[in-house]
Order: sequence, then C-alpha cells, then structure tokens
Amino acid sequence: MARPRKFDKIVIANRGEVAVRIIRACQELGLETVLLHSSVDTQSAAFRMADETVCIGEAAASASYLNIQANVQGALGVGADAIHPGFGFLSENAEFAEAVINAGMVFIGPTAENIRLFGDKISAKAHVEKNGGPTIPGYSGKDQSLPTLLRECQRIGYPVICKAAAGGGGRGLKVLNAASEAQELIESAQREAQSAFGSAQVFLEKYLNNAKHIEVQIFGDSSGHVYSLLERECSVQRRHQKIIEESLSPALDETLRKEISFIASELAQHAHYLSAGTVEFLLQDGKFYFMEMNTRLQVEHPVTELVMGVDLVKAQILTAMGAALPWPKVFQARGHAIECRLYAENPYQSGMPSTGKLLATHWPQGAGRRFEVGFEAGDEITPFYDPMIAKVIVWDETRIRAIQKMKRTLSETIVFGVHTNIPLLQEILSHDEFLSGTMTTRFFDKHFAQGLEAPEFSRSEKSLIQMLSGQLADGDARVTSEGNPWTHAWRNP
Repeated sequence: MARPRKFDKIVIANRGEVAVRIIRACQELGLETVLLHSSVDTQSAAFRMADETVCIGEAAASASYLNIQANVQGALGVGADAIHPGFGFLSENAEFAEAVINAGMVFIGPTAENIRLFGDKISAKAHVEKNGGPTIPGYSGKDQSLPTLLRECQRIGYPVICKAAAGGGGRGLKVLNAASEAQELIESAQREAQSAFGSAQVFLEKYLNNAKHIEVQIFGDSSGHVYSLLERECSVQRRHQKIIEESLSPALDETLRKEISFIASELAQHAHYLSAGTVEFLLQDGKFYFMEMNTRLQVEHPVTELVMGVDLVKAQILTAMGAALPWPKVFQARGHAIECRLYAENPYQSGMPSTGKLLATHWPQGAGRRFEVGFEAGDEITPFYDPMIAKVIVWDETRIRAIQKMKRTLSETIVFGVHTNIPLLQEILSHDEFLSGTMTTRFFDKHFAQGLEAPEFSRSEKSLIQMLSGQLADGDARVTSEGNPWTHAWRNP
C-alpha cells in the first residue's frame, strides 16, 4: 500500500486537449495547475485555463516538450508536488519518471520499472511469454546483423513486420511482403528507429494481414490490485495511427472478452503495474496475440470512461496520492461509446495538415455527447505539433444508435478557418464494413488510402459562397483568401 501524500499543485507536461482534460480533473479535485508550454503554444484553451504557465523552450519539441531537464526545472520553479505527463512526448520515458522522483516530486503514472519493462518491445514480449500470454511468432534476438534478420524472415514466412524495439507509434515499423524488398525495408526501419528512439534495434513478427486491433484498459491501484476495464476496438487506423475508437468491440463474444480481459490484467499484475495502462492485442481467426503495452493514458480513454462510469485521470491522480479508489472489483459495461479524432487536415488531399487560425467553432452539446477540445476560435493551429483540434465522443445504449448519434453530432459540428477530417469520418461511419463491425487494420488502406474526392458545389452554393466571401472581405480588411472560411470545403458533403 502506497503511503498517502497530499497534493496542492500539479504540473501538466503536455499540450492540447489532453492538457485541458487533466486541468479539468485537477480543478474538480481542488488542485492548482501549472501548464508547461513551448514559446508558440500560448494560443490554446489549456494556456488560458491553467492557474500558472511556464515557458520551457522554443517550438521544436526537442527544445521543450521532450526536454527532460526543462520540464523538471519548470516544475520545481513553481513548487509543484507532482507532474502529469499526459500522453505522447515524455509520458513513456523512464528517465523522465526517475528525474521527477529524484527531484522530490511525484510522477503521475506507472513506475520507471513498469515503463522500462514494457517500453522495450523485446523485454515486454519476454514477460508475456514467461507468464503464459499469447505472442506472435517472430525473432527478437540480439544478433541484429542483416544476414541474420533476412534468414529469420525466411523462417517466419512472409509477410513479416519489422518493428523498432525501443518505441512505437508507427515509427520504425515496416511491412515486408517479399524477400526482394526485405533488405531495403529493414535498413529503413533501423534508421528510423535510431532517429526516433536512439536505438537501431528491431524485432520481427509474422504479419497478421487480416487482424483487428483490440486493446484492454487496465489500472493498477495503490494497494497493488489491477483492474480490467474491458476492451476497445481500434481497427480504424491510418499509417498505424488510430482515427476512430469504440468500446466495447463488436468482434468479441463474452467468452473471448473474459479471456482477453483476464490475460491483460494478469500480465499487469505480474509486473506489479501501477496507474493506467493499455495492453494491445491483434485478433485474427478467433485467436488473439499480444502486440504491446502502452504505459500511459491513451488518447481514446474517454470511450472506456463512458461505458464504465469512471474518471481515469482522477484515478491516476488519486493513486499517485496513495488514495483508495471507490471502484468495484469487477466492472460491467453499459451501452456503447465511440470516439472520433478531429484533425486539422484536408480530407480531399490525403490528409494533408491544414494550419492557420480558427475563425469560429461550434460544438453541438446534447445528451450522450462529449467534446474534448484543445483549441478555440482565435487560436492558431501551427505546423509544429500533432494537428488534432479535438475529440468527439458519444454514448448511447446500443452500437448502431451510437453510430447514428456520432454522425448527427459531426454534421452539426462547425470549424471555420482550417480544413478538418469531418467528411472523412462521416464516410467511414457510413461504410458497410464499419457498420457491421468487421473492419480490420487494413480497412483504411483498402477503402480510403487516396482520401476523398472533392465535392462539387452546386450553382446556388457557388453563388452563396461568392456573395458571403465578398461580404466578409468588405466587412473586414483582414480577411484573406487563406483565412476566409467560405473558400474552404468545410461543409459535409
């Protein structure tokens, strides 16, 4: 049992909608908040909401959000009790967790040992195999010579997936479909891994080319008990980055759900896991295989919160304080939740990022609707970071009604000033494979790899756009063709 500790002030070492999410949780717990930010991140909801703000570096993430010393010194300078890393950036960096602790503060998340064990994909796989978990056939040996790796590819059998041992997020990841391309792609994966994680080590696995991506949310409390909060369906992905997530998965029956949930919580229990974490699996032909474990809060955590009736961020903070959680030992899901990631990007140009000032936004409130918004009208979407503007989450009593609610919610959501992926999200939600719940991780590449065809405006729409564009230009000399919302294909086709 962790020793209880009182917090007064918490630092958020992150940005965007996750920073807003953490600030709101702190406010509800009566805690002061401090936002650590880069020099270009002053136009955001989190910056305005925090009790204090500290600039820790320039725009480049390496000079600010990824700078361990700058984050620690920024937190010490305001007398913080603890640091919440959110997700991304330093959230899965064991050295950062240790630096926070060595500076006399609390790291709100797993232990450094947890992060190291699961952050290295090879040691994570060894942990799973040691504890009887299902793993994908592959090679994770220390011999990283090209002849050995090519020989192991032949043994495993193509297609093979090559992954960076020290990280994830799609970096250092290549799919090898044939021996003729294996050498080039392995060398490319090693270069990417070295650049992104400081280690060129890779490992090989049999590529499951018709699998679903299923992840289980687990949580280790201050008493040492690990909870399973059941699964999320995350198969709708682009370049290994999730776009739409839901809970529960339409692919699991109760037998498979209990089995995958039990294995996930057991793997965490054997590692003496603390705080929020996610065990990720691939599911194919009725069998599931361990893929990796993320030792942090997930972007898609709201769908679990809605079907389970919990607050994972508050639970992280309370656990870091050593407090008990008022949770049942076994969770029962209620209804269905879906999350869509709303990006500033052009869906008619294969997702090209769209930057600029948000001129206006409208988030249509309603029962079972939740918006996690990082930026508001007047804020700047810069090219320096991930272009996520917000997350749109809905809950309803059944999956089909949740899909219908999401489509309606997106149709009523308005963002002026930049392109968004709302039209793409609507197309995905209407696709037969998504509606049936049979989509796999190849779904996006099969149906949306080229993006959407640009909609044709009718004659009356063109006249209206021309008229309103002229009125805006006459009324405000600052409006340019780039900033004029009526010149953007913002509407839903």
